[in-house]
Amino acid sequence: MRRSFLAGVTKFALVVAALTAISAQAADYRLGTMDKLRIRVVEWQTAEGAVRDWSTISGEYAVGPSGKISLPLVGEMDAAGKTTSEIREAISETLQQKLGLLDRPDASVELAEFRPVFVSGDVQTPGKYPYAPDLTVLKAASLAGGIRRAADAGLRTERDFINARGNYEVFVAERDGLLAKRARLISEAKGLQEIDFPKELQETANGKKLIADESAFKTARETRLRVQLSAIEDLKTLLQSEVVSLEKKIASQSRQIELSRKELKGIGDLADKGLAVNSRVLSIERSTAELETKVLDMETAALRAKQDISRATQDATNLQNEWDSGVAQERQQAEFAIEQLNLKIAMYRDLMAEALARDPQAGRTSGDASPEIGFSIVREAEGKTTEMPAEENTPVLPGDVIKVGIAAIPAN
Repeated sequence: MRRSFLAGVTKFALVVAALTAISAQAADYRLGTMDKLRIRVVEWQTAEGAVRDWSTISGEYAVGPSGKISLPLVGEMDAAGKTTSEIREAISETLQQKLGLLDRPDASVELAEFRPVFVSGDVQTPGKYPYAPDLTVLKAASLAGGIRRAADAGLRTERDFINARGNYEVFVAERDGLLAKRARLISEAKGLQEIDFPKELQETANGKKLIADESAFKTARETRLRVQLSAIEDLKTLLQSEVVSLEKKIASQSRQIELSRKELKGIGDLADKGLAVNSRVLSIERSTAELETKVLDMETAALRAKQDISRATQDATNLQNEWDSGVAQERQQAEFAIEQLNLKIAMYRDLMAEALARDPQAGRTSGDASPEIGFSIVREAEGKTTEMPAEENTPVLPGDVIKVGIAAIPAN
């Protein structure tokens, strides 16, 4: 008996505390549609010296869609946007004026029930729920059964998520490598010293490693090309020096040939007069022929050297063209591969999202944190509806719509 009495007292105390909290919160609370009011009207009749209870008016009233309440004898009156104190004053004044009462009735207006809140999104049972003081976003989500979980969710969903995530991470890493390679190829194609790497690579440890590797590879490739082109230029310089030397020798030999011919002509005239022997003439003719042969050999050597210079110039051009063509071809292949990987990444991102939609806890694998849950509140104030981000401990007001959603897998 004593235990039953104590339980009754405890329950009564909890009810009183709840009503006190509601009354305290309702002091400056602005009413809205679906709020319920508890109204009681009494009148002190001076002539009779007694209290008259207006039971016809007393009772509970809900604020309608129009923002009004309808009371007997009072009629419709605006309630939305007003406090309980303003409603109390309006009821008392309206009754006195409308009925011509000598004494002004005293109205008591209490907030019997707040308008409900609505929970939507990735919860077990979305819908309408009664508001209670100190309600937070997390408490509202708990009222709706917590984060949604499919009836058949389990190990299979978790396995699907793990497989999808593994493939997703492999393809993201492969694409990051191609993004770094593409940036390097663009820099090489434009002849730039620096490489403009994507910002996403500059923010991760793996991305920084890829940047360092591609930068070193670019330096090595350019050094190799520069050495090859420099070797060709050195060969051309050597051949040009050889041509200059041969041309000088040809000029010198040509002068000797000219002198030999003059000498031969002079001796030939003497031989005709019998003043010189024929052996001398033959010796000079032989020397002149040898000089002419040497000149022809040197001209041939000079021509060959000039041909080698032209061939070296063409080799340098071909080497540069092959470089440019190779860079362009590699870039085209990288672009195509990146597009293919983007499609695969999007597919596996969707598969992960689907697994999380079936079971938000599927993401809680070894080494993984719980799935990130996002909250927002849709609130109406002064006739305008706004949506604002919220956290678990964000206070909820009556009439709010709490949206719960599992954060999507970020696009990479």
